[in-house]
Amino acid sequence: MADKLIIVESPAKANTIKKFLGGSTKVLASMGHIRDLPKSKLGVDTEKDFEPEYINIRGKGNLIKELKKEAKSAKKVYLATDPDREGEAIAWHLAHILEIPEDSVCRVTFNEITKETVQNSMKKPRKIDKNLTDAQQARRVLDRIVGYKISPLLWKKVKKGLSAGRVQSVAVKLICDREDEIDNFIPEEYWNINAKLKDKKSKKVFDAKYFGVDDKNENKIKKVDIHSQKEVDDILNTIKNGEFIVKDIKKAEKKKNPAPPFTTSTMQQEASRKINFTLKKTMSVAQGLYEGVKVPEKGTVGLITYMRTDSTRISDEARTAAKKYIVDNYGEKYYENRFYKTKQNAQDAHEAIRPTYVELTPAKIKESLTPDQFKLYNLIYNRFIASQMSTAIYDTTSVDISVNNHIFKANGQTLKFKGFMTLYVEDTDNNQNSDDLITLPELEINDKLEANKIEPKQSFTEPPARYTEASLVKSLEEKGIGRPSTYSPTITTILERRYIQKEKKQLVPTELGKIVNKLLIENFTDIINVEFTAKIEEEFDEIAEGKQYWKNVIREFYNPFSIELGRVEKELEHVVLVDEVSDVPCDKCGRMMVYKYGRYGKFLACPGFPECKNAKPIVETVDVPCPCCGGVVQVRKTKRRKNYYICENNPASCNYISWNKPKVGEVWNPEEVKNVEEKPKKRGRKSKNN
Repeated sequence: MADKLIIVESPAKANTIKKFLGGSTKVLASMGHIRDLPKSKLGVDTEKDFEPEYINIRGKGNLIKELKKEAKSAKKVYLATDPDREGEAIAWHLAHILEIPEDSVCRVTFNEITKETVQNSMKKPRKIDKNLTDAQQARRVLDRIVGYKISPLLWKKVKKGLSAGRVQSVAVKLICDREDEIDNFIPEEYWNINAKLKDKKSKKVFDAKYFGVDDKNENKIKKVDIHSQKEVDDILNTIKNGEFIVKDIKKAEKKKNPAPPFTTSTMQQEASRKINFTLKKTMSVAQGLYEGVKVPEKGTVGLITYMRTDSTRISDEARTAAKKYIVDNYGEKYYENRFYKTKQNAQDAHEAIRPTYVELTPAKIKESLTPDQFKLYNLIYNRFIASQMSTAIYDTTSVDISVNNHIFKANGQTLKFKGFMTLYVEDTDNNQNSDDLITLPELEINDKLEANKIEPKQSFTEPPARYTEASLVKSLEEKGIGRPSTYSPTITTILERRYIQKEKKQLVPTELGKIVNKLLIENFTDIINVEFTAKIEEEFDEIAEGKQYWKNVIREFYNPFSIELGRVEKELEHVVLVDEVSDVPCDKCGRMMVYKYGRYGKFLACPGFPECKNAKPIVETVDVPCPCCGGVVQVRKTKRRKNYYICENNPASCNYISWNKPKVGEVWNPEEVKNVEEKPKKRGRKSKNN
């Protein structure tokens, strides 16, 4: 008989905690949720004040029997599921199944899984926080109502198996809206005039960019935007044979502060930018680092604090450890005690994501980690240490150069003190670094410069960039849509539903996604309204804080929603979505084939179904002939949706097949392709990548 039974969510976490407690303590895993709403029906009784109907999850019967048996024989049961709303809800469901009284002091949480934290937390159990479980319950019930009420309309009007979701539909809308912006974007012409100037004293050549005109009447420099070749020619004619003279020099100091330690969203964004991790992979690897890794000297310990947080706060102990590490390794001048302001509406129950033991540097424990664990741990570790380091300082120089009353500007900057940049620099979505070091020669006012070259350059404004996983998470967070635990599953879901697809790292709406988005926009304005969705999130937060009763939020939402749903069902009852007709005749019955949408996107099907069941894929081609035989090169996809390129004559008379799009004049190397899943087996070996 165990004195204590501790129930956590995962076996890895159970194994780590068991080693810290030992003795007659038993630690078991619930393997996530054990109760949920049924999949086969709504599971929410709208006639009885939205009472949810929870059932035991299929396949967990034996596990539940074991948990009941162990709980019955233990002197005390502790529920130590993850320290967030989801974890609180799992603990609440466990308490129900194990018949633990509602006011029992049985709840334990670990912000980090280290021996000290686990042992201290076990001394301070508390009751299950009903406010947190109600907040999670409100989200689950509201999302179930939206999904199960709207999805059948999509099945009738678009295709079987589709789903609508409160947050996922807003995410799809953002991506579709961005695509519309790109499609409707009208480029505008603009010009830059760049001058390569030479300092006569040092002989150094540097770049200056046209800025505007020196207005003597107003005694100021006016910026001039150039939009045509004629404007360029007028400026060039005006400055022709003119002398470039240094008019003004401004020297200053620029300071750059480190970024705060990671929250969930900033970790996901940086992992995407710096180490090319998907959101799903980032959270999976972080979970493993949190739950426990066996390392020298410490045994099995959690290496990072809890990875679902939107707080930038760190503990005093962590702050002290960071100071010691920085002073010992870099010197006193590299340390600065910093406090970061957590954004409004953040759930500040947990610290920022940081290493649990500063002495366990990435280099020291590299051999104990998988390559992916090392990459992410290195990112988390360096970001945390850098957040407590000194400001980086630049010396900047701005030079105004006059030529016949026209002004060119040259800017330079040199790094005076590296500070935190010794260790870590945050990336940006567009990868443009404003901290590039540019050294100008030592110039003086009235210095005369030699013009080596003057280059006008025509450019056109570009549409906004498509979302990446990182920039979509940033946008969702800024708009107040979802919370740290929802970003990854939301984007994973819309990718799996084929509402969006990845092209390189960009998120692009599919035809299916556009159709579903259009139907929802036209009929359920509130559901995919950004402000409305953000307001619901705020109400969930109020439930968690005990300021609102969860059923009031559901009632307030459901009454107008049900009226809208009834109206839409009636209006769509006689609406039939007409398939787009192609110019391809059916080769079995002669009818003109129509475009349909399947799991993998658009395809051609005969409109005579079920009499004629002919269907064929839409063949995409490239505008470059086959490097081997001059035939048409088709674009195909592997089972994992990766593009490859193959000659239309393969395998009959041509062997051309490649991962890379062919280029004019290229010589194909058949060794570059190890294996393509659709390729005949005799042609290659199995690739590790596939």
